[in-house]
Amino acid sequence: MVTKSRQSNRLRILPFSCLYCQNRVTKSTHSCGMSIGRPLELEDSSIYFSDAADDDDFQDIAAEQRRELMAAKAVDSDLDLAFNIQLQEAINASLSLNQNQPSSSSSSDSPPQPQSNSRQLDEDFSNFTDLQSGELLKLEQELNDHIISETEFNKLKSDLHRMIHDHRVAFEISRMSDDEWEEWGDNFEQPFGEGTSKGVNNEIFRIYFKGLLEDLPNGTVLGGIGVAICDSRDNLLFELRKPLVGNGTSRRCAEIRALIEGLNAALELDLERVVLYCDYFPVFQFITGKWPAKQPKVSALVNQVYHLRKKLTYCQPSLVARNDIKFAFKLARQAIVSQMNKPAECNGSRNSQETCVICLEDTNIDEIFSIDDCMHRYCFSCMKQHVEVKLLHGMLPKCPHEGCNIELKIDTCSKFLTPRLTEIWNQRVKEASIPVTEKIYCPYPKCSALMSKREALEHSKTAHVGADMYCRRRCIKCNGLFCISCKVPWHNNMTCYDYKRRNPYLQQEEAKLKKLAMTNLWRQCVKCNHMIELAAGCYHMTCRY
Repeated sequence: MVTKSRQSNRLRILPFSCLYCQNRVTKSTHSCGMSIGRPLELEDSSIYFSDAADDDDFQDIAAEQRRELMAAKAVDSDLDLAFNIQLQEAINASLSLNQNQPSSSSSSDSPPQPQSNSRQLDEDFSNFTDLQSGELLKLEQELNDHIISETEFNKLKSDLHRMIHDHRVAFEISRMSDDEWEEWGDNFEQPFGEGTSKGVNNEIFRIYFKGLLEDLPNGTVLGGIGVAICDSRDNLLFELRKPLVGNGTSRRCAEIRALIEGLNAALELDLERVVLYCDYFPVFQFITGKWPAKQPKVSALVNQVYHLRKKLTYCQPSLVARNDIKFAFKLARQAIVSQMNKPAECNGSRNSQETCVICLEDTNIDEIFSIDDCMHRYCFSCMKQHVEVKLLHGMLPKCPHEGCNIELKIDTCSKFLTPRLTEIWNQRVKEASIPVTEKIYCPYPKCSALMSKREALEHSKTAHVGADMYCRRRCIKCNGLFCISCKVPWHNNMTCYDYKRRNPYLQQEEAKLKKLAMTNLWRQCVKCNHMIELAAGCYHMTCRY
């Protein structure tokens, strides 16, 4: 078995044990001298490495830069020492020339100032070089670890090929009769690495893959994938399990991601002839090209599968029943269970990334916003755009997930809100809190403050006695007087009837509004005089006043 740590990228190879020779070996000593291996196992890890030559170049460059920094630091230290010596000599010469003058004290005090500034600059430069040297040393260590990981993985591939060879040898031995074994069994041998003894290029391997999703009671969705690679006789050679990170993943995406992991593993292990065993009919139709993928995310994953299949010599998908997905289903379940048992690992580290289901971009998990009540998660950029559009359309923003009606809270959204959006949101909250029949706006163009009829009445009572018996109100913001019946600035010494009789024609602003309404086919309610725009449905109107 092979295990790999994500943090250190180090592989551990455990001893192999015989799988096929158990019955036959008891007859006599197994002359081939090969032991049959256990399957290779990878858990939540990546097995893909870059070219070793590039790593060597990067390592040489990093080492050279670190040497140059250390040399520059030494030169700077020498220059600093020379400057201090020259400065001290100048001070001593000045003291010897002016030792009898009273100003000698001041002259001796003035030079240390530039020395202090010079020391500050030297300290800053030294700190910079130390930091840069530390970063380069860290880079060298990472490159060394990467080279070690790549070397260990190459050994892993060699062990896998040896395991495949051992399986083939054991299978041939198992097919021998007792007479054949007694006659020339002790002389039977197939050395590894000679001719076509590896058998990797000719054998067709089987890739079983499975992607699972599970909804938790708190609304969180956990996902896991499992991949098992077997030889032509269904002997397990390689297995992989890992969690799916990111919300908004559908079952189709989970299945295709598991397939991508399996194809990548086959390519890295130099397995060029494979059969893909799938138990999910839509995914089978996608990868065979019989169904076009309409969703952008699914289409991108299917396209990735297409390019990976082209790199293989032989790749044929096969649709099977659920119980025929050997090992993969169990591995996917184990990946989900591991997330339940270790919630800290499920949430990921500070540097992990999560795919936003709206923009489909991989975003740092620190830039992901989680809605408290429904636990849906989106990136800050998408949430900001969603909130801004809703507010500009006069609506209170809700969770952008389809079918979710959880209203967002302004306090929890302060991470991505601008002051302007916060002000608009507070205004929308106030508008929503006032019933339609109670809303009233200040008629003064420079104010237009929103208030309820009760607020206007209470504010007017503080300045005028008996305000509830008249139509005169005072704005709560600008304190301007207006008529609540005519919805115009207060007409002094004039009743509402007289005002309407003396002003039969619209004012200039109202005339512009009427013209705009005619252009946009707006209509005015005959009861409350509010402008109405038909968005959908029939022409029937019901006044809410």
